[in-house]
Amino acid sequence: MGLLTILPGVAAGVGSRARAASRHALQLVALWMAFAFSVATAAENEALEYAVKAAYLSKFRLYVEWPNTAFPSASTALTLCVAGEDPFGAALDKAVGEERANRPIVVRRLKTVGRDSGCHILYIGGSDPARTRQVIDAVRGSSVLTVSDARSVDTGTVINFVIKDNRVRFDIDEEAAAQNGLTISSKLLSLALNVRRTQSRESR
Repeated sequence: MGLLTILPGVAAGVGSRARAASRHALQLVALWMAFAFSVATAAENEALEYAVKAAYLSKFRLYVEWPNTAFPSASTALTLCVAGEDPFGAALDKAVGEERANRPIVVRRLKTVGRDSGCHILYIGGSDPARTRQVIDAVRGSSVLTVSDARSVDTGTVINFVIKDNRVRFDIDEEAAAQNGLTISSKLLSLALNVRRTQSRESR
């Protein structure tokens, strides 16, 4: 009888420990799955972010007027350059490939950039303001639409991507555009989060 009375208790204890271990294992699996899901989601969000930015880069040309000297002929390709880090991968080539442009678009990836690099649109990879300024200074005064992700608003970039309410938005420095001989369409200016106006407009 004693054996019979003890065994259920032992069995119950073993069963409870097994159930606790099982719950603990399930909790670890759930935690791991949640972590894996968050990492995958972050990666997917980043991929989506740069897909949207790539689409913007391929569309900006529709709302920017370059001086006639920027294109020697009507068949001269528009060169879209990526300087430094390239966060786009195939997304940028895909976005450009889907464009039905009157003027062909060529994507170039450059380690260094100078005034003779032949860029019409220049995306400056990375978020280092000092490096961004160096690249901006290298092409300042030439017919280049500069675009970056720089967090500083004082880099001199014509268009700066920003994230607002989980959406890709952008600021425009109209003064920097004017210094490079570019005219930004009022339609694009109206879509910008913030616009730094030219001195002539500010004085009105």
